[in-house]
Amino acid sequence: MTGPVPSGSAPGAPTAGGATRTAAPTAGYSSSLPTPRPHLGHALASEWTKMVSVRSTLWTLGSLVLVVVGIGMVFVVQSTDQEYTEIAFATPALFGLLVGQIAVMVLGVLTITSEHATGLVRTTFTAAPERHRVLTAKYLVFSATAFTVIACAVFVVGLAGQIVHGGSAAGAHPANEWSGALLGTLYVTLLGVLALAVGAVIRHSAGAIAVMLGVVTLPPVIGAVLTIWEGAAPAGQVILEHNAPVALMTLFGLQEVDTSLNMPGPAMHMLVILVVTGAAVTASYLTVGRRDV
Repeated sequence: MTGPVPSGSAPGAPTAGGATRTAAPTAGYSSSLPTPRPHLGHALASEWTKMVSVRSTLWTLGSLVLVVVGIGMVFVVQSTDQEYTEIAFATPALFGLLVGQIAVMVLGVLTITSEHATGLVRTTFTAAPERHRVLTAKYLVFSATAFTVIACAVFVVGLAGQIVHGGSAAGAHPANEWSGALLGTLYVTLLGVLALAVGAVIRHSAGAIAVMLGVVTLPPVIGAVLTIWEGAAPAGQVILEHNAPVALMTLFGLQEVDTSLNMPGPAMHMLVILVVTGAAVTASYLTVGRRDV
């Protein structure tokens, strides 16, 4: 007959009567907190929190609005009604946007490289192991934020031009003239997305910003230099016709940038930026999914 098991004996130890004590089954842990399955919405909320909680977002977007609205208002005030008969109301925003696009590209780079610089990316990928979901959330949050801010700044300049030069002396301005401004806004947003993709591949803020500055500023210079030599002139002509400054001028209504060039239309410029950005985004997904951090 087996006696009671001493309270101090270990599980599996023999008792006084020779029997072996068996461990009592342990109940599984059940958290009282809800544990929903992670999805894209969680990643979007996380990326939005990151974007609005850092000073770089405020400084870059604030400088963008200041430059676009400030320079645009100067051109609105200095322009005459006669000049507005040949351009759209939102065209003066172009001059500030040629400078302000740098702020958009810087913000696109910092959206991802700042986490690599501080090491926060390790925490991010630990909390969200699905890296493609995190990268998708970054693209969506950045794109929506950049497009909204740029569109608002362009709209303010266009509205000011409409108020100041809205008389009959400024000519007829149909409502669809704003479509070019929206395409220009989308173009600059895609430049920012391209910068984010470059930052995801390079993982270094200064390097990625330098690459994007070269992408925007060097093609007109390189194209002009190539046209000096007869053999390289065709290539230089193509570069002069397809670059970011010329694309923005075309989208915002300044199509006759150079009468000697056979300038492509807005559709071609949008196709070029979509192809280039799409290739960079694809490379960023492949790179982020294969390396350690």
